[in-house]
Amino acid sequence: MHDTTMLLIELGAIILGLGIIGRFAGRIGLSAIPLYLLAGLAFGHGGIFELSSSEEFVAIGAEIGVILLLLLLGLEYSASELVDNLKTQYPSGVVDFVLNATPGAVAALVMGWGPVAAVALAGVTWISSSGVIAKVLTDLGRLGNRETPVVLGVLVMEDLAMAVYLPILTTLLAGVGLMGGSVSLIVALGTVGLVLYVALRHGRLISKAVSSDNPELLLLVVLGLTVLIAGIAQQLHVSAAVGAFLVGIALSGEVAESAHRLFAPLRDLFAAVFFVFFGLSTDPGNIPPVIVPALILAVVTVVTKVATGWYAAQRAGISPRGRLRAGGALVARGEFSIVIAGLAAGVATEIRPLATAYVLLMVIIGPLAARWTEPAVRALMPRLVPVSPGPSVQPPAGTREGPGAASDTAARADSPTQP
Repeated sequence: MHDTTMLLIELGAIILGLGIIGRFAGRIGLSAIPLYLLAGLAFGHGGIFELSSSEEFVAIGAEIGVILLLLLLGLEYSASELVDNLKTQYPSGVVDFVLNATPGAVAALVMGWGPVAAVALAGVTWISSSGVIAKVLTDLGRLGNRETPVVLGVLVMEDLAMAVYLPILTTLLAGVGLMGGSVSLIVALGTVGLVLYVALRHGRLISKAVSSDNPELLLLVVLGLTVLIAGIAQQLHVSAAVGAFLVGIALSGEVAESAHRLFAPLRDLFAAVFFVFFGLSTDPGNIPPVIVPALILAVVTVVTKVATGWYAAQRAGISPRGRLRAGGALVARGEFSIVIAGLAAGVATEIRPLATAYVLLMVIIGPLAARWTEPAVRALMPRLVPVSPGPSVQPPAGTREGPGAASDTAARADSPTQP
């Protein structure tokens, strides 16, 4: 009885604390992720007060948080959209991988952590935070800008790449031999390919099978299917996260929209628990020794992400100002970096504190970079980003009004390819 009482008290305090933290983050205009991580550090191993009774329950909640994060990410896209993005955005995806995975891999090798840690840290520095970036673009009123589809295209490429990267990382972390690792990797990639094929060819049938006008039944069926597939995927060394992502891709149309509305609050709750758990399981005493490497990685990967956005937007014919906005928007890292570090923590224990410090920096820098990269570069290098107000542009009939309207007009006016 005493254990149950303490569990309820600690769990209630955690959830209430998350709510207060989230409200505070919203008022100061920052993502709540770094504050969740700090809260976990404060109340975890080596913190000011250790939560012991709820640790196991929070660990399970963290696993569910990862699954729901990836499920809802998958619901944003259909299999055909992923294939189309792969065809049109793959050069930008390759540049994104080379520029942003390389610093992490090199850092791990320089610090003597070995090749497996290098693969893991490469993923930490490579993948941008879809959640943070989507919120930043919304807050800045840039959803209608010409460069925004480019930003979203790069994010989709990263999401799709995760379906291949995570099975590879999981196989490496398993520590199996060459033959066993090759078999596991083939099985993992074959499973991903099979699910994508089924989603592309028979997605409508899958959506019809799980569809229900009763929200309760739809929630139970989709959640049960997602957790089941995630468990099977993990058994096949694909990772539960990718299994959930593929379930999201397989659902489309009204079913996907309804499921997204139902699961969004659950995702927000359990994702917050996930970030807190990551902080809980990280000893704050291990962070000061990695602050300098984290700062160096942060500076380098801010530059490489801006370069990625510049290249991707240039391919789409966007003006220099739009290219800088695209690059600044891509800077934030977050949930994927923490997921990757969490997977690798059991084998490469050094990654957890470094990833925590790195994500804390990048989640704070990300919104600032999205807002100030273009005006800062324009002020420092006016020749690179010439100021040309351009002709007065009247928004066509049907153009949305609101906070982003002025930004949209500026994006259209400063683009040389805009009709």
